[in-house]
Amino acid sequence: MNHELNSSAAIKEALPTVFGYIGIGLAFGIVAKAAGFSPWITLLMSLFIYAGSAQFIAVSMLAAHSPVASIVFAVFLVNARMILISTTVAGYLPAQATWKNVVLGSFITDESFALSMNKINYTNHRLNFEWLNAANLVAYWVWAGASVVGAILGNFITDPQAWGLDFAIVAMFLGLLYLQIISEQVLSYSLQLLVVLITLGLMYVGFIFIPTNLLVLVVTLITCGLGVWLKNEFF
Repeated sequence: MNHELNSSAAIKEALPTVFGYIGIGLAFGIVAKAAGFSPWITLLMSLFIYAGSAQFIAVSMLAAHSPVASIVFAVFLVNARMILISTTVAGYLPAQATWKNVVLGSFITDESFALSMNKINYTNHRLNFEWLNAANLVAYWVWAGASVVGAILGNFITDPQAWGLDFAIVAMFLGLLYLQIISEQVLSYSLQLLVVLITLGLMYVGFIFIPTNLLVLVVTLITCGLGVWLKNEFF
């Protein structure tokens, strides 16, 4: 990464996340095909819903003939964390036209958010529309393309886990986490690692007591609060 905030830099810096999008996008397409959805429907879901985990849930609920209201509510709960993500990113953007904020908020993902949090370490904690929009669009089109290819391959591959495609998203986030930790210039390594361990512990315990579709949101709120307290009290 470097200090440049333009489309060219964004595309180059987003490339490492592409492999994760390809893997999980292929997996989604295969799952959608197995559930009876055509490649065209799969593509439209990726273009208009554009929410990885929520799309898996939507496909399974549609296949089970769940009520539309239930599907919409479930997708909302899974994606509720995007409210936190968008609010966080907004603090690093300059004042700009409302339509630009809507575009960025509509296309931002967990991965482009993580990329943004890494990028600010090189740009004096600044972002702009051009850079973030380009990073978002790379993710958007790669995800859509991988989904439709996966749906086509679904005629030949019935179990994506056998190919290890389900681990692609995990590997991608591990890479993004590593880059964030080594590039952070303000917070100490010990504090960052402590917060990571707390997050892992809360996720492990949370799986027992908290519904899966709320778990990420709840753990994010708790960990952020604990992180701020730990930083102010001990670091």
